[in-house]
Amino acid sequence: MPQFLEHSGTSWKGQRLKHEQSLIDSLDPRLRVVAAFLFALVVVSSEQFLVLLIGLATSLLLARLAKLNFKRTLRRVIAMDMFMIFLIIMLPFTTPGEVLFSVAGLPASKEGLLHASKIALKANAVVLCLLSVVGTMSATTLGYSMARLRVPDKLVHLLLFTVRYLDVIGQEYKRMRRAMQARAFVLRTDRHTWRSIGYLIGMLLVHSLERSERIADAMKCRGYNGRFYLMDEMVLARQDYTFMVMGALFLAALTGLNFL
Repeated sequence: MPQFLEHSGTSWKGQRLKHEQSLIDSLDPRLRVVAAFLFALVVVSSEQFLVLLIGLATSLLLARLAKLNFKRTLRRVIAMDMFMIFLIIMLPFTTPGEVLFSVAGLPASKEGLLHASKIALKANAVVLCLLSVVGTMSATTLGYSMARLRVPDKLVHLLLFTVRYLDVIGQEYKRMRRAMQARAFVLRTDRHTWRSIGYLIGMLLVHSLERSERIADAMKCRGYNGRFYLMDEMVLARQDYTFMVMGALFLAALTGLNFL
């Protein structure tokens, strides 16, 4: 398994970064996956600002407990927000309702602004929760916990194989790019460049397909029948039961606030 994919504590350049052990890391991985899913479900289905603000505050607390690096986490959250910023900006101008102000003759509605604010709060709360609870476990641990939770085997295999061979595909791409540079290829905005990039992507797909066939044949030779046998034993500890009870009460309270 590529080391830089084994943990979410990595830089955007794939460099392994330090992550301190925290209270979140001591919890059972299955419990963490279920808790993150239920928290996201409650937050996304809520329409009350109070619930969304409490959810965001909870995610910040989880990030603190998980000992996430502040700058690295902030960069990732901002990267997510950049995908949503145009949607949030356009919603007040495309949603009918009470006009608050106008820009260049385009009226902005109060309902659109409230809707955009809810989307921003939901997205940031869910992403911070995922980074804190699920993002701090290794990819293999996440795969094993999903298998223990009876997630379909094909999805688990897809996750594990993707993480395992993503670095292999990246190395193949770098090798082919070096070969192009050795032949004096320089990126330009002309037809030759676009055709060469197309050939590069096509050959990368061909090489990936050939490697996948070789890997499948090698696994079948070793008795692979479409199933991974999990040798680890995941047992709930005392802190897991405590977290389970507290989390259930908290999520029930959030759900009750939606009906007030």
